[in-house]
Amino acid sequence: MGTHDRVGTFIEQWRRERPDLDPSPMAVIGRMRRISDDFTTELIRNYRRFGLGEGEFDVLCALRRAGMPFALSQGDLAEHTMVTAGATSKRVDRLEAAGLVVRSQREDDTRGRIVELTPEGRALIDEAYPAHLRTERQLLSSLSDDERSQLERLLRKLVRD
Repeated sequence: MGTHDRVGTFIEQWRRERPDLDPSPMAVIGRMRRISDDFTTELIRNYRRFGLGEGEFDVLCALRRAGMPFALSQGDLAEHTMVTAGATSKRVDRLEAAGLVVRSQREDDTRGRIVELTPEGRALIDEAYPAHLRTERQLLSSLSDDERSQLERLLRKLVRD
């Protein structure tokens, strides 16, 4: 991540070319998109250190957060990872092939499937998640604790779930 502010350049250009328009929303939205892209690149680099993609990391985290027995239905996994059931199924397929999760039938519904962390999956996410937090902390290191808290409060106002 460089210090050059392309968004600021774009805003100046729009102000010059279209002084009748107010490009100020771009100052926030454009920078949020740039930061998101840059941060995602760094996070994915960290996931790859553990042989994971972003989606697989999300599934392992959802299962680990669920607590003992570290199992969720595929529908619950889709909800917890905020992707479609089809995308969840593909992620689970890859994790199952790697021996990090197992699928089993739900006892109360023969159509339903439960996804559970294997001991190897739990060990991997227990190693990868602290590294993820270190990466996130590093990405935010230019902000003071107070600035991070303030930014978190402001971003919460924009969340639309």
